[in-house]
Amino acid sequence: MITPREAAIDLNADLGEGFGRWTLTDDEALLSVVTSANVACGFHAGDPSIMRRVCELAAERGVRIGAQVSYRDLAGFGRRSMDVPAGELTAEVAYQIGALEVFARAAGSRVSYVKPHGALYNRTVYDAGQAAAVVAGVRLAAGAAGLPVLGLPGSLLLAAAEEAGLAAVPEAFADRAYTPAGTLVPRGEPGAVLHDPEAVVARAVRMAAEGVVSAADGSAVPVAARSLCLHGDTPGAADLARRVRAALGAAGVGVRAFA
Repeated sequence: MITPREAAIDLNADLGEGFGRWTLTDDEALLSVVTSANVACGFHAGDPSIMRRVCELAAERGVRIGAQVSYRDLAGFGRRSMDVPAGELTAEVAYQIGALEVFARAAGSRVSYVKPHGALYNRTVYDAGQAAAVVAGVRLAAGAAGLPVLGLPGSLLLAAAEEAGLAAVPEAFADRAYTPAGTLVPRGEPGAVLHDPEAVVARAVRMAAEGVVSAADGSAVPVAARSLCLHGDTPGAADLARRVRAALGAAGVGVRAFA
């Protein structure tokens, strides 16, 4: 449980999720709320123009830029599981980070962390080979200094990151249902995504202030998260994000980028 002195959490959102004339996320509105921006790097969404624009907006507002890396799956929005050879996945992760770094530096900022997206995120919870490949990609792109990696608490991804000497940052999801084991209920199952704003806000405050979330079966599951994800592709995402941030403040929970 977070003590009052430690009661602070990072707010991250998936941004830049568009392609060409198609847009999905309200990047400008969300960048007024969050402290960390997970920017799509072109493999599940995003294109060079979008990546550049989001980096510029994030830099202007002092929001930390993160590379949201994915399987190469534009058609499936990165939510289809794929069996990508480890060496290939490592190269593709490094490629995505490197592409975003160009635009981040041009905006006067830099890529500050890495977070897998969709199917890759879920796969690295339990697949040691894919988790190690992602971490190797981070190392390839960032060199000896490395970059922090965001992932699910208890995942093999965070374990691999720690073993490689990278900062492992556990995160939680206010609008996703959890299993009693602390993993996310697959999106294909009923109730996997929560749509009631009041419920999402209440869960966000409880996770940040108490380090607990109610699983789908009603059991209490510990979630020692340092960052809270606010999905940018849900209807009314920006308004919901504002409500979450206001509720956290009212509960005495500070909002700041993870150290």
